[in-house]
Amino acid sequence: MKKLILTAGILCAWLSSQAQDSTKIRKLKFEEANLVGSYYTQNGNMAAVTGGIGSEKLTDIGSSLNLTFSLLDKKLRKNTFFVEGAIEQYTSASSDQIDPTTLSSASRTDQHIYPSIVWTRKNDQNGQTLGLNASYSTEFDYKSYGFGFQWAKATPDNNGEFSAKVNVFLDKWKMILPAELRPPGYPTGAEEDSKGIPYKPRNTYSASLGYSRIINPQLQSMILFDPSYQEGLLSTPFHRVYFNDNSLRVEKLPGSRIKFPISLRTNYFAGDNLIFRTLYRYYLDTWGLQAHTLNLETVWKINPFFSLTPHYRFNAQNGIRYYAPYQAHDPLGEYYSSDTDLSKFTSHFGGLGMRVSTPGGILGINSWKSMEIRYGIYHRSTALTAHIVSLAIQIK
Repeated sequence: MKKLILTAGILCAWLSSQAQDSTKIRKLKFEEANLVGSYYTQNGNMAAVTGGIGSEKLTDIGSSLNLTFSLLDKKLRKNTFFVEGAIEQYTSASSDQIDPTTLSSASRTDQHIYPSIVWTRKNDQNGQTLGLNASYSTEFDYKSYGFGFQWAKATPDNNGEFSAKVNVFLDKWKMILPAELRPPGYPTGAEEDSKGIPYKPRNTYSASLGYSRIINPQLQSMILFDPSYQEGLLSTPFHRVYFNDNSLRVEKLPGSRIKFPISLRTNYFAGDNLIFRTLYRYYLDTWGLQAHTLNLETVWKINPFFSLTPHYRFNAQNGIRYYAPYQAHDPLGEYYSSDTDLSKFTSHFGGLGMRVSTPGGILGINSWKSMEIRYGIYHRSTALTAHIVSLAIQIK
């Protein structure tokens, strides 16, 4: 991962210098690049793969590169292109229990790859921004294709903005089943034995409606409503469910779900060196899940080159109506899951970020504008604990 970040950093610095030195022949201007590397680890003892019991140990190493380019068209409208590529390599103890009779189940170790591209065009004369996006994502048991449209319009006084986004994700999930629930001759799902496993669709249609406002020089706020509708295979076919009569089946959930999240963000600038950011989010869906999330973040600029960012997030949810723990489901129920992500719990996530930004660049590289290191620890009332460390680099 370090080699990837260093190589991409050198490439972005070269692109920046070429764009600046060759403006006469280059219409497309390099704006910036953001490189992020992260390490995530978690542990718990309520894995959904084994019916709400067993190890949830998982490690994930990820890296992403985001490039931003811009150009002015004949009508002097700014066109911006965001190109991102990301890859994650993970190891999961719970997924290794899909087939405990083999040395390595499907998804014990796998890669998650997801490139995307976004185009926006801003017209300063009418305050309107239009945009399109496309994305692709793949992992051992699914493929996803996404595309969308976005629009924004500034208010006449330029202190507010209305925005709208529409996205569609067309997914295909491979029907990998637990070892003891496979029909005779059914493939295991491992790389060398996956032919013949059917795919099932899972489609998501989402929208986002927002309004942001500069209330005064110190206070900014934004309200967002992000409804979405899902249809298709919404359960995970290799999640086991154990019933109170000692029978065993795979997880089964309704074939549709509507989500209604609404959130309020505020930024308060308490002088030149202190910023307070807050977020409150309320979530409701047709499976009976309700959740409240509160996020607090402070940016403390110690001097012009160094800042600290303590952050904290609290979440509480009541769980869906179809959840029950290990061996607690009634076998006569129509739908059932023992996935603790869908259960009642509270969680806390807190940490600290440190950012360095110097006018002359970092380590003598003028184009290397900033570097930020973040650490966070997550704890959930279901006895799940996680740690994450990330490194972000900005090149201009």
